[in-house]
Amino acid sequence: MTDDTGQRRRLWKPGPDDERTPGGWLALSDDELLFRIEALPAGHEEDDLLLEVVRSPRHFFVRQEAAKKIGNPDQLKAHSTDRHIGQILVRNMTRDEDVAYLENLVRDSRHIEVRKAAEAQLRLIEKARRKR
Repeated sequence: MTDDTGQRRRLWKPGPDDERTPGGWLALSDDELLFRIEALPAGHEEDDLLLEVVRSPRHFFVRQEAAKKIGNPDQLKAHSTDRHIGQILVRNMTRDEDVAYLENLVRDSRHIEVRKAAEAQLRLIEKARRKR
């Protein structure tokens, strides 16, 4: 299957790959995995597990939910080219230092969803700056 830019997309699997998936969170069904992700409290220390989910071939919704729960969104920068994770990444960027990064995403991302999310975040940052 190809995406809106003609690039080949990963096929989604409705759960773990039995032979290739070791124990841990990736061995759970999507439903169980989403339950664990949603149950994480603020200030949890499970970013490494969540990053495994983000890097996995799980459904984009599961990967987005994991990305939303990562305590340090800077860890998602390595996944900015993933259109589903890039959207979550830019929504967490609000600092002045993030502006250049967001501008690069607007200019360079091949995914319209990431570009639109970055543009929206830049507008929010500009609006906040005017209020100062």
